[in-house]
Amino acid sequence: MLDHACQSGRHPLIERKGDAYDTPTCAIEALLQVERLPRRIWEPACGTGNIVTVLRAAGHEVIATDLVDRGCPDSEDRIDFLMPLYRISCDAIVTNPPFRHAERFVALALDQAPLVVMLLRLAFLESERRSPLLDGGKLARVHVFAKRLPMMHREGWNGPRSSSAIPFAWFVWCRDHYGPAIIDRLHVP
Repeated sequence: MLDHACQSGRHPLIERKGDAYDTPTCAIEALLQVERLPRRIWEPACGTGNIVTVLRAAGHEVIATDLVDRGCPDSEDRIDFLMPLYRISCDAIVTNPPFRHAERFVALALDQAPLVVMLLRLAFLESERRSPLLDGGKLARVHVFAKRLPMMHREGWNGPRSSSAIPFAWFVWCRDHYGPAIIDRLHVP
């Protein structure tokens, strides 16, 4: 018998193995339509490699790391992005961070790269605690998906497929940006 969490499409964190939900490839393709990304990119939460695969196919050099080996091609595991000991020289960090660590991922990424692009819940905009990240003038753009993204199910999930009730956006921070963020609507190709 399935418990209520599984019936509703939610999964206990222990089953999610580090809060791992794969980014739909259509989300990365849409990002490439509106952002000009530099050549050398670090994807520190690469999971199975959806972001990595699309960016590499578009000609980017992508350094792929994750805490756990989830099968991303040409990646390195046991790399904890939240530990300050391991840093990679890159021109941008592009990732879909674990939701419960999103704020820390953003803060650390801003110290590491001049361009930071994160797929986050739109609700990331709602918080006094995040004011330094959101109101400091470095948040340049927020690309809100006009349609909801396909539900991001954890790898190996064979239960009922849910439609996504959560709005997402690509948040873009630029080290050389000063001023308010531009918010636009992003259409999935």
